[in-house]
Amino acid sequence: MPLFDLPLVELRSYRPELDEPADFDAFWQRTLAEARAHDLALRLEPVDTGLRLVDVQDVTFAGFGGQPIKAWLTRPAGTRERLPVVVEYQGYGGGRGLPHERLAWAAAGYAHLFMDTRGQGSTWGSGGHTPDDAGSGPAVPGVMTRGILDPEQHYYRRLFTDGVRAVDAARALPDVDPTRVAVCGGSQGGGITLAVAGLVPDLVAAMPDVPFLCDFRRATTITSTDPYGEVVRYLSVHREHVDAAFRTLSYLDGVHHGRRARADALFSVALMDPICPPSTVYAAYHHYGGAVSTEGGAGAPPVTEIVEYPFNEHEGGQAYQQARQIRWLAERL
Repeated sequence: MPLFDLPLVELRSYRPELDEPADFDAFWQRTLAEARAHDLALRLEPVDTGLRLVDVQDVTFAGFGGQPIKAWLTRPAGTRERLPVVVEYQGYGGGRGLPHERLAWAAAGYAHLFMDTRGQGSTWGSGGHTPDDAGSGPAVPGVMTRGILDPEQHYYRRLFTDGVRAVDAARALPDVDPTRVAVCGGSQGGGITLAVAGLVPDLVAAMPDVPFLCDFRRATTITSTDPYGEVVRYLSVHREHVDAAFRTLSYLDGVHHGRRARADALFSVALMDPICPPSTVYAAYHHYGGAVSTEGGAGAPPVTEIVEYPFNEHEGGQAYQQARQIRWLAERL
């Protein structure tokens, strides 16, 4: 696909105005307090995968509403030292799959908690194992419009809460260092990474890779490719719901969440990406940590870096980017 977004010089300075709701922080503080009122109910079950160099455990913890969320924990075999832990989130439509599919972080010496995605896991990949125990009003296929008229009911309120509770679970694991937790993910996983980085103040690093769920107003007007296309199709039918829909999405926007983050961050962006347009990624990048530097947040503002892939679409850097992430994270740990 050819370049379709802003010229590169404009992308590198693109900083859209914020449309945060006044009760954004109160909304998420209450949401997380309600989730943490439930016992974490952390359960670990060893899994015989036939892999000799890593230990694998099937993890269950309580996410939004106390509902059970699945994950894989992978770590170097036989280690009992307190390892740093990387919590990873999955892309849109995928689930946690099979544990042998993701070994790089364990091979690099980390504990790796890979969270399943509630209600997804049946579009591509090797499947998921976590249902979404919630209803929804009228919606188009996919999850973008589930509960789109009310932030209390939206799907991503539940999923972002699961992401935070995955960090809580990671910190409660045996033989990990709870002070050295990083989060990462690509596409939808990148959007969750930004949300969790904004909601958990003491992470050491965040690595959002071609992140989805950013700058919704712009995204839905310059691409009709799914998943943003789900919102476009919904609003083409429910013409009277535009204001209510974007109000809901403003509670979920990675630009608003990332602005509150304190962890150093390594972004990536693909300049021919029709799914997560590059300007929306730069919007999150340029606002990342802004609340810390401009509104008197505690500590120094985070250090941020972005890697550009000029001739790639949504696949971005793939293995090249993970190699960068491994080196970049090692410098911080």
